[in-house]
Amino acid sequence: MALGTLVKGLQNIMRNDAGVNGDAQRIEQMTRLFFLKIYDAKEEEWEFHDDSYESVIPRRLRWRNWAHDNADGKALTGDELLDFVNNDLFKTLSNLELAPDAPLRQSIVKSAFTDANNYMKDGILLRQVVNTIDSSVDFTEYKERHAFGEIYETILKDLQSAVNAGEFYAPRAVTDFMAQMVSPKLGERVAETYCSDWIQNSECLALAA
Repeated sequence: MALGTLVKGLQNIMRNDAGVNGDAQRIEQMTRLFFLKIYDAKEEEWEFHDDSYESVIPRRLRWRNWAHDNADGKALTGDELLDFVNNDLFKTLSNLELAPDAPLRQSIVKSAFTDANNYMKDGILLRQVVNTIDSSVDFTEYKERHAFGEIYETILKDLQSAVNAGEFYAPRAVTDFMAQMVSPKLGERVAETYCSDWIQNSECLALAA
């Protein structure tokens, strides 16, 4: 499957879910699932080179242990999958207990899921999204690692559309960083000026935070 088609196919599945409102939420939903799939592929590599490697992700939450569907009727789906994602997967990863000097490959997991939301309300559609991601790209294959660049470019183009539709939301980490660097006084306002040459007509968005 062409990767642009993959992204479009995932978006089309999510458009049937009443909980997902707009491309910005669809993109956020996709990227977190892609993250888990890619991270699992990296862990296979780390395990191969280091027999003592231990994952920061609890065993039950690793992509390989819940996402893969063997077509035997045992894969999580429906309300059971929603409960797992909402009340176990996202919550546990966002609250990982890490040492202050934890390496980046551990801290990035917690950062990726801090303030994360699962917008989907239909567990059957969510299973379709997970199955599509799991079966379409194998990130353990060297040639397919380059495919992530194409996925990224497709998502960027969709972000452009989301901006033009008034659906662009700055990541919380970005706005927090801006506030820390500017250090505004009480009563002052921080402006996020977003300009990019890939936005049609070089439009700039100024969002007050």
